[in-house]
Amino acid sequence: MFFRQVLDDTLAQYAYLIGCQRTGDAIVVDPQRDIDRYVDLAASEELRIVAVAETHIHADFLSGTREFAECFGTRLYLSDEGGPDWRYEWAHGGSYDHVPLRDGARFAIGGIEFQALHTPGHTPEHMSFLVTDRGAGADEPMGLLSGDFVFVGDLGRPDLLETAARVSGAMAPAAHRLYGSVRSFLDLPDYLQVWPAHGAGSSCGKALGAVPETTVGYERRFSPAIAAALKGEDVFVSHILEGQPEPPMYFARMKRDNRDGASVLGRLPQTRRVSPREAASLARAGGGGDGAAEVVIDTRADRSAFMARHLPGSVYIPLTRSFCTAAGSVLDEGARITLVIDEKDLEWAVRRLLRIGFDDVRGFVEREALDRYFAEGGEAAAIPEIDLEAARRLFTNGRGEVLDVRYASEYAMSHLPGAVNASYTRLPDYADRLPSNGSLLIHCLSGARAAVAASYLAREGRDVHYINDLFTAYAGSLESGGPS
Repeated sequence: MFFRQVLDDTLAQYAYLIGCQRTGDAIVVDPQRDIDRYVDLAASEELRIVAVAETHIHADFLSGTREFAECFGTRLYLSDEGGPDWRYEWAHGGSYDHVPLRDGARFAIGGIEFQALHTPGHTPEHMSFLVTDRGAGADEPMGLLSGDFVFVGDLGRPDLLETAARVSGAMAPAAHRLYGSVRSFLDLPDYLQVWPAHGAGSSCGKALGAVPETTVGYERRFSPAIAAALKGEDVFVSHILEGQPEPPMYFARMKRDNRDGASVLGRLPQTRRVSPREAASLARAGGGGDGAAEVVIDTRADRSAFMARHLPGSVYIPLTRSFCTAAGSVLDEGARITLVIDEKDLEWAVRRLLRIGFDDVRGFVEREALDRYFAEGGEAAAIPEIDLEAARRLFTNGRGEVLDVRYASEYAMSHLPGAVNASYTRLPDYADRLPSNGSLLIHCLSGARAAVAASYLAREGRDVHYINDLFTAYAGSLESGGPS
């Protein structure tokens, strides 16, 4: 058996390429939308991808399963559990080589056997897959592809249908179903390897470990979530629902598109070089007659440089591991995007935007060209950058309201006196509830999330000030407990 875990570190997502080296056949499990990576990897190992499987309808990225089916006619193994509201509508409605899976179903790729286990909780249709290398003579499974059910040190959150997809009343029943899945998981042998779909940094859980795999026995002994399950169902439900981070705004759209069918790419889009003046004009236009927004994303690493001078209306989203989370949190669906970016980084950014459904990346501006444009007197905007003492003076004098854009769980642990909390992952949701008097004095802790939030709110026409790194200044300025 050939086995390769494929990591996207911006979404902390793992896909799996598993192949039979005797037959040359392979399957990819939970692929992302830009599938050329998996095709090339398989070819380099003299394998051909003949099948695709998914553990569930994903919320944090667009799946590549339909891309495989449309481009290569690949066989699909997809869950048929969870009821009619949570089946793959696009696969059922098309002329695809589609095998619907129920609990206990088995299929083989060459000498490798897969058994589907219905493990609901994170989602109603969720499947895990036991993997047995029968070609090597094994008659028991080696590991479990656990999807978003079991992570290293955590479990998949059961609240997303309610908090992200707006399915009222779904959270508590899903948590109880997850408890049942955990009890079944504990019946598996301790030696069994566990291969999750996400690692540390994903919003699909609250405390995911950074180790890429685990075992049933290790999780039985050391997972806090499983320890809660061993104390009883009510204890577990309270534990698993407490402190989950606010999901990014784009999650609901990913659920919808992965269920109904993401559009087929075929290839990466072509992105043309544009001048800073043209980009400034696009940003100033805001949107076209079709309702789609024109957005300039400034990816420079230096937050202070952006605050001091940027194209009016541009949004700050640097090329970090949080790029997808930030973009998906503040960009409107269908946005037409121009990037401020070095050409060498262009493909990296385009691929990440495609993975969360932003297909219309029309142009890019080189950072050096932007610097020349500003040096020559080109139109620029600025956001005041202040320290904690300056923010305190503005707040005390009634000229500003402190906006804490960290997660609610962080805010509950400690926050600046008088601060209002609005997680940067859901700022559009908070728009009507934000203070309307004076400036918004925006902070997080390191300054990274606050920079994204400040640029977004400035683009929305709010008067904002940006408070940078508070690691040092914060320590003596916090109060504990809930909202002030």
